Amino acid sequence: MAGFVPKGVKNILQKNPHDVVFLSALRTPVTRAKKGGLRDAYDHEMLAAVLKATINKFPDLDPAKINDICIGTVLSELGGSKAGRMAANHVGIPTTTSFSTANRACASGLTAITHTANQIAVGQIDIGIGGGMESMTRNYGSRAIPTELWKDMKDSAVKEARDCIMSMGITAENVAERYGVNRADQDAFATESHRRAAHARESGFFADEIVPVTTRWIDPEVPESEKQVTVTQDDGIRPNTTVEKLATMKPAFKGDGTATAGNSSQVSDGASAALMMRRSTAAELGLTSHIIGKFAGSQVVGCSPDEMGVGPALAIPKLLAYTGVQKEDVGIWEINEAFASQALYCIRKLGLEGKMDKINPNGGAIALGHPLGATSGRMLATLLHEMKRQGEQVGVISKCIGTGMGMASLIIRE
Repeated sequence: MAGFVPKGVKNILQKNPHDVVFLSALRTPVTRAKKGGLRDAYDHEMLAAVLKATINKFPDLDPAKINDICIGTVLSELGGSKAGRMAANHVGIPTTTSFSTANRACASGLTAITHTANQIAVGQIDIGIGGGMESMTRNYGSRAIPTELWKDMKDSAVKEARDCIMSMGITAENVAERYGVNRADQDAFATESHRRAAHARESGFFADEIVPVTTRWIDPEVPESEKQVTVTQDDGIRPNTTVEKLATMKPAFKGDGTATAGNSSQVSDGASAALMMRRSTAAELGLTSHIIGKFAGSQVVGCSPDEMGVGPALAIPKLLAYTGVQKEDVGIWEINEAFASQALYCIRKLGLEGKMDKINPNGGAIALGHPLGATSGRMLATLLHEMKRQGEQVGVISKCIGTGMGMASLIIRE
């Protein structure tokens, strides 16, 4: 964030007119790709649902005052920008509001949120929306790994260049092998993710962050069977998951490996959006009472592509140093569960084993799913609502990123 100087947690908790604040953080349900409730929805259709809910939440806010929208998306028709722009206009956001998409693989949504925050921080805009969308049902598979590449690059003498298209599953296996994360621990971690997510769903913890989506459902065996459905809950959570059941699953990426479909993130569909503005703008518009949190900075760091999952273990220390915050100041951690192996490695490398109850307390991507561009916004929504429930003020969101990067953001709850 331009002009930002590390201040430490005491100063970060102070309220200043130039703060970048969140007034809402919403998401659709996250559902299983090809099988779940949103499998027949378009990515921009899901985005339209959260954008509409965002503007409806503030009936006194003229949508024309929203200067810009930035949405993270990884695999999308038309690059996402045309369809996303259509979705914004469709729900009543005027043509005077600009629109863009961001693609930083799994951290696309966090990049979009950070981009929006930075624009507000430097005075380029006053109000913006940052979020993400992804239909992995429609766009995953052959489009995830390119089949045609410049031959000199594909066969490059530079190993790291070749590794940029390595299967994410193999990078998870590399982390497990290199850093001693065994299968039993991975399965136990995955089981706990499902247990926490099931408890959160049953307890209604997600109610305030989820926007129902009314869409179509088509029986693949009977194409003419289209009917209207309203999807209200995440459907990838398996409450009956046990370590014993996961232990029976075969490795998914390597014959003698430890990463399985059960201890890896799910391929999913979903969308998310956060309304952001300068604190002084919120005051001018009479919206101060709606502020739920503050953006306090992001950091991105590169790492070896063949072990991309270690990214959070590098990005989080950089974030803490940048903001002057200590590990002990952080109340809730959202560390994306791309794979159990990399999440566990990062937790151990960061020395957070003693804070497991504060890491993904409502489960993570292993149970909830990982709709690439939308996941960061989902994590933000879950984090802000959970910090309110627990009375915590400081939270961290972090992502590992395909091709070898890590990203982390500091979020303050108000």
